Amino acid sequence: MKPRWVLLPAALLVLLGVEPLWALPASTGNPEVARFLFVLAIMLLAGKLSGEMFERLGQPAVVGELIAGVILGGSMLGIIPVAPDDSLTEIIKLFAEIGVLILLFEIGLETDLKQMFRVGRGASSVALVGVTLPFALGALFWLSPFVPPEMNVASRFTTAIYIGATLTATSVGITARVLTDLRVMSSLEAKLIIGAAVIDDVIGLVLLGIVATLATGAAVSMLDVGWAFLLSVGFLVVAIAVGFAAAPRLFGLIDRMRVRGVLLVAAFAFALLIAAFADRVGSAMIIGAFAGGIILSRTNQFDTIESQIKPVADVFTPIFFLSIGAQFDVGLLNPFNPDNYQVLAIGGALFVIAVVGKLAAGWAVPWRKYNRPAVGIGMIPRGEVGLIFANIGLTAGVLTEDLFGAIILMVIGTTLLAPPLLKWSFNRWKAADPP
Repeated sequence: MKPRWVLLPAALLVLLGVEPLWALPASTGNPEVARFLFVLAIMLLAGKLSGEMFERLGQPAVVGELIAGVILGGSMLGIIPVAPDDSLTEIIKLFAEIGVLILLFEIGLETDLKQMFRVGRGASSVALVGVTLPFALGALFWLSPFVPPEMNVASRFTTAIYIGATLTATSVGITARVLTDLRVMSSLEAKLIIGAAVIDDVIGLVLLGIVATLATGAAVSMLDVGWAFLLSVGFLVVAIAVGFAAAPRLFGLIDRMRVRGVLLVAAFAFALLIAAFADRVGSAMIIGAFAGGIILSRTNQFDTIESQIKPVADVFTPIFFLSIGAQFDVGLLNPFNPDNYQVLAIGGALFVIAVVGKLAAGWAVPWRKYNRPAVGIGMIPRGEVGLIFANIGLTAGVLTEDLFGAIILMVIGTTLLAPPLLKWSFNRWKAADPP
């Protein structure tokens, strides 16, 4: 099939969205249910068709899903709800959250913990550079004379810390999806990227907690910082240790049950439960889901779980990527609107800092031979983690609307830039063999 034939069904979906079905009179008395079903169907079809088109154009499918989300989002067709007062917005966000959790669960299933430990020192070095450099550059930029004072609603120092913290994030979901599409998840580069991204998330959670406390005017002690860090790391270590001891017996019993689909349902429920527990103890849900995948990778039912969870991921994961794209306001890119000048300038500066800071992390392991540009590029996308930081900052009163828009520009820009560059880097310099 040639790419132009893929454009035809995509165009039909766009035309269908111009006259939404929920505008028609509802005969069942549940117009919101009908609207939700319509939105969900359009998102699933648009995600797969756009992914197909971009794969045939030689690009990762996730780029097509992100762009489809932009087209269907609030600033263009308005099919995917993003407004806070829309009753479906939170429902779509919930489905998207399940999508990223299943994605991280899949990554955990495919992660060889022994190989991950072998690259632990390298992953820590990549994470250290990938956190320190963007944080320092972002905070210094915000404290410089280039940023006007009216961009601050909290204190300039608090906002600078928050900007730096936002730039430290790495979206393991975006990069992992590309690595999976390229079939290089077993490579040394993939181990370094995934390991460093998980460490980034732990450090980012600690920074986020510090900034949230600063925004309330409360003081933060080194004891608070140390406790937050130990809590995040401790959960990951304890969850995996306990899981390795209990999961094989538990899933051995489940495997002997006769009801259809019990193994898939149990694995899916296990991923959701451990993600929820991670959130309750102060860690991140995505880290919990990742830990759940690592735990079940050591069970005898691993092959069955891995094959059965893929159809679930095929349904939920594209919703996550489309929801990211839907939050982007295309109007911010209009250079003829004077109101956009400041947002574009600051967003562009943050984008450059975000790219340079993470790209440098690729050279953080001088004692190993590997595809350094690929590791640096793999750390670039901010994705869902950057969006979470931005939303919390806006809600906490640390960010202005304009600064929120600038951060969204940085997040979307890095998310769209990384997949094609990552594919190019692996085609250009290949992947190293796993250690």
